[in-house]
Amino acid sequence: MSGIVGIINLNGAPVDRELLGRMTDFMTFRGPDAQEIWIDGNVGFGHTMLRTTFEAETEKQPLTLDGRVWLTADARIDGRAELIADLEATLRRRLGVPVGSNGHAAALGHGHETRIPNDAELILLAYEAWGEDCAKHLIGDFAFAIWDSRDRKLFCARDHFGVKQFYYARTQNSLVFSNTLNCARLHQDVSSELNEIAIGDYLLFGINQDLTSTTFTNIQRLAQASSLASSHREQRIRRFWTPPADGNIRLPKFGDYVEQFRHLFSLAVGDRLRTPRISISMSGGLDSPSVAAMALPHLGQHANALHGFVVVYDRLIPDRERHFSALAAEALKIPVTHIPADDFLLYEAEKPDDLKQPEPFLMNPTAAQYNKLLCAMANFSRVALSGYDGDALMTEPPNSTFAMEAKSLMLNELIADLSWFFHRGRLPPIGVRTLFKRMIGSHPRKSYPPDWIEQSFRRRLNLQDRWREFTSESPKAHPTRPYAFRLLTSTSWAPLFEGYDPGSHKLQLEVRHPMIDVRLVKFLLGIPSIPWCVDKEILRVAMAGKLPEVILNRPKTPLAGNPALHLVEESSVESIDNFEPVPLLGEFVRRGSDYQVAGQKDQGKLWENLRPFGLNHWLKYSLPNSFLNEDANDAKNNGAQPGATTRNQEAIPSAHVN
Repeated sequence: MSGIVGIINLNGAPVDRELLGRMTDFMTFRGPDAQEIWIDGNVGFGHTMLRTTFEAETEKQPLTLDGRVWLTADARIDGRAELIADLEATLRRRLGVPVGSNGHAAALGHGHETRIPNDAELILLAYEAWGEDCAKHLIGDFAFAIWDSRDRKLFCARDHFGVKQFYYARTQNSLVFSNTLNCARLHQDVSSELNEIAIGDYLLFGINQDLTSTTFTNIQRLAQASSLASSHREQRIRRFWTPPADGNIRLPKFGDYVEQFRHLFSLAVGDRLRTPRISISMSGGLDSPSVAAMALPHLGQHANALHGFVVVYDRLIPDRERHFSALAAEALKIPVTHIPADDFLLYEAEKPDDLKQPEPFLMNPTAAQYNKLLCAMANFSRVALSGYDGDALMTEPPNSTFAMEAKSLMLNELIADLSWFFHRGRLPPIGVRTLFKRMIGSHPRKSYPPDWIEQSFRRRLNLQDRWREFTSESPKAHPTRPYAFRLLTSTSWAPLFEGYDPGSHKLQLEVRHPMIDVRLVKFLLGIPSIPWCVDKEILRVAMAGKLPEVILNRPKTPLAGNPALHLVEESSVESIDNFEPVPLLGEFVRRGSDYQVAGQKDQGKLWENLRPFGLNHWLKYSLPNSFLNEDANDAKNNGAQPGATTRNQEAIPSAHVN
């Protein structure tokens, strides 16, 4: 977990050292171990280091191996042994770095003690071997930028699932990038003009539907599994990976599936350890205890380095997470800390610094509870594991398989899959007809956006059509795993990782997700969904003997109550006026609207109607006062175009509040 930033002055002007230093210093919360900048004329990189792997002890960035190609990266590269073997075959030399060197030599030297290249060096070696195709050969979580002085070209890439962040802004004179959105905003040429489409998406859906834009018109987001190449001649963005959609992995024996799953799961967990102390966000369900169980063999005699942390409710709602997580921890013989979440209020106004989020969709009403969990884990270690997202990858509604087999007249397969349920003493789920309609896109959906959205704003951005576009279901895109494939390719997948990112929580904590591993995902998308992805069957079989039966057989159950319903009543959020709405809010939300928050029993409507409160808090605490105090009609008076709210805002303050 490191901070990266770069400036390329397109007009050839030298990079302002003071500005680059200030932007780098802004990210010391990401990397307190070292802060370095490198400048070569009109190009400059900055880096702040947090060492979270054993190999990172030898890292120093910005990095070069030859004095001509430079790197700044926030990266953990997995599958290192296989990558090194591929590199040595491609480069036709043994790889090693002289011990004590600064990384300028990457070929195995004669008569010198050498070490294996660290992750940053592996990225540069991959670029040497494969050029712009290097990202296709890398696995792990990464966001990096490479300056190739030979071609005067910038090359950047972001990992397969968007775990790491990457933002960039191309102004008239500069190209600015960072993995921290508010860092990019420090550059004087990067405008803080609001992107109205992103604001509209937040109010409609809770997230931005465009994975390449941000809440600021001038700042773009590099989508997951994408690379960016920019020179004075052109700028290209390419997708280097998409989830496989063939679904054709078939193994000879029943047990082969479980054996291969265990192998890949173990690799994914092991690659994410590589550090002396590990926290784990461990519930009483199946996913995170399984991650913990797979971690223990890797830790060996250092198993006491693993500590579980769980958010629980003791009073607010009926909740058995304390009980089940304690059972799992006892069986695994690891300590667990329970964090009560009953006494937090929604949008705690007395703690505004906690609400300084880079974008409004990160304004979770119950963020205080989540932040306490993250703080507890950060106090124990620099690295935390999660069980995200076993539900998406190992739970496929059987109806989709039945419908596909019936439509394709695969009668033998259909009979075999139905028989599996009967042999387990279960009835196959019904509703194939309804599911089939959803799969072909003809199932009726809601057709109207929230009525509290300001009318002129709604008309100007044509939000009615945007609502219909993104609430209609598309035809299935995967022969056996349509549910998982839709989630993986949806606009809601990658943004979820931003809540885990230090750019949001400001902690020296890197959260890693072993189940979101490209090797494991490819396998799970390819195997037969029945029986393996019915209620996580493959995980339950693989974990037999490692977890208590009560955990293995516990069905997926939501919370017995909705804590937000109770917190709404205790926090007095029945009116936006209770929260001192900023004038700018009136451009997007009708004042005096009945948001139906207090007493709202529909969970979906509740979260929908809380969005004006979230937007108000974001506008109030995340933007400078000079921006908010401008007349709300300035945008229209200045002739703003649809999609942007015009504000000539100065850069955000460089002081960081933790």
